[in-house]
Amino acid sequence: VQLVESGGGLVQPGGSLRLSCAASGFTFSSYAMRWYRQAPGKERELVAGISSGGGSTNYADSVKGRFTISRDNAKNTVYLQMNSLKPEDTAVYYCNALRGYNAYWGQGIQVTVAS
Repeated sequence: VQLVESGGGLVQPGGSLRLSCAASGFTFSSYAMRWYRQAPGKERELVAGISSGGGSTNYADSVKGRFTISRDNAKNTVYLQMNSLKPEDTAVYYCNALRGYNAYWGQGIQVTVAS
């Protein structure tokens, strides 16, 4: 099983980034997918989630209206479009796959919002 995040980096406040998470080794279309983040000295928090079929999404209040989660089951990939980025969005972002008691994690990718 692999979850590989990409698309992170350094961006100025107000800018945008699109994270991708490519999955392999399991039946991607059967799993709900989530993005979490962890800032230095803080607990890991749920940022956004999407159902296995893509018909249902949810977001943390702090990112509602700015971030959009989506998935392409044909490509085994989940995305996180991040707009209007703020310095407080700086964190390591993790991709998570969840089905029942099965959960898989990516290695994480750094997102830094700074001028």
